[in-house]
Amino acid sequence: MTEQKGTNLTWHEGEVTRAQRGELLGQKGATIWFTGLSGSGKSTVAVALESVLHAQGRLVYRLDGDNVRLGINKNLGFTAEDRTENIRRIGEIAKLFVDTGVIALSSFVSPYRADRDLVRKLHQDAGMEFIEVYLDVPLAEAEKRDPKGLYKKARAGLIKNFTGIDDPYEAPEAAELVLPSHEMTLQQEVEALLNLLKARGIIPA
Repeated sequence: MTEQKGTNLTWHEGEVTRAQRGELLGQKGATIWFTGLSGSGKSTVAVALESVLHAQGRLVYRLDGDNVRLGINKNLGFTAEDRTENIRRIGEIAKLFVDTGVIALSSFVSPYRADRDLVRKLHQDAGMEFIEVYLDVPLAEAEKRDPKGLYKKARAGLIKNFTGIDDPYEAPEAAELVLPSHEMTLQQEVEALLNLLKARGIIPA
């Protein structure tokens, strides 16, 4: 857990509630947390889901691993400690989106179970929806796809601490949804996600 360094701090509640913001939007804020190996399809399915939800009139925002590391987390590397801080910060950002009533789509390898569980707890302690979606793709399949050429570089020793090669990936034990993307079409994945969001009352059925 990251140490709280600031002192004399008090959370300041406003007069507009999360429920009221959700009513204004006609949806319920939630974080959909996509996790899986690099190349498993996290960003692809998140982009597709974002497009479909937007077309349906839903307010949705996508947080992507590379995008965040180019900005707010540009000072973090890929050691275990930096990965943990990366995910903690993203969890806090996603939580803010949820509080506004937005559906946050978070696509991160997030290889460590404890880090993902911490983000889940952040949401649950605040009474917020957190849905973990595991893109369950074998390493061989992800490496065969290798859209960014990262596995090739990792195998050549050009990238250190690369998940699946010289750093572990800890698969979820109780994800709300498991998508074996190498066995499903993108449309099937999006349909499964939409059905789950409707079942959880995040969007109207």
